[in-house]
Amino acid sequence: MTYFVEGIQGSGKSTLVKLLSEKCPDHKVLEEGDYSPIELAWCAYMGMEDYQAALEKYPYMRAEIELKTHFEDDHAVVCYTKIRTDDRSFYQEMEKYEIYNNRVSPEHFKEIVLNRFIRWNGAPMITECALFQNIVEDMILFRDMKDEAIIEFYRDIKKAIGDKQIHIAYLKAESDDIRRNLETARHDRVDDKGNEVWFAMLCDYFDNSPHAVRNGLVGEDGLVRHWVHRQDLELGICEELFPDQHTVLSSKLYEEKDIEKIINMC
Repeated sequence: MTYFVEGIQGSGKSTLVKLLSEKCPDHKVLEEGDYSPIELAWCAYMGMEDYQAALEKYPYMRAEIELKTHFEDDHAVVCYTKIRTDDRSFYQEMEKYEIYNNRVSPEHFKEIVLNRFIRWNGAPMITECALFQNIVEDMILFRDMKDEAIIEFYRDIKKAIGDKQIHIAYLKAESDDIRRNLETARHDRVDDKGNEVWFAMLCDYFDNSPHAVRNGLVGEDGLVRHWVHRQDLELGICEELFPDQHTVLSSKLYEEKDIEKIINMC
């Protein structure tokens, strides 16, 4: 069984991943930025010519880059956020090769996503944000897709998964909790001078997305409205397409018995 831990930002996914991993020590645990057979968030997906050019551009980092690279047919997947360097240009360069935020065409995006679900061998994992968050954020914010088009995309994902054994643990947050979690995160994630760096980056990413611009969504209020909509959409996909393969937990209010129930029912 592979467990997909899902929910909007700040809902407690990392904590649930840890608790599930303690109950299932034989499962591989994957976080965002790790090399995954499914998810490509925080990874550069590069053609071989671009990969070789990156090695030549950053020769002093070659060994570290190669260590964090995995090859898939004619592409190199570089887990660049797992590499530590003071050279910020490296991260900016690698970010160009991510597949999200409308960096690749809709057709190529769909092809990449579906092929990864098809080729995945179903090996048991506990993984965070691999099924919904990055894919849905891309399609809502940067491709400005309607809900039905996104649901149709997930019908194809469901087919690609096939009979592989999966279960979705979805952490549902009430709207008041969504705002409270966001406010807590923005105050906690500051630099050594107290500047809300994380929140500033998040707002820049969100406020300038085509969907936010078209709908007049800005700042904290806009983010909360967007996340409420995204959560409703994702829960709807669970109900329609994965009716017997998901469990909804109250964000940060679940108990150990709830985790045991998920494992036992699977």
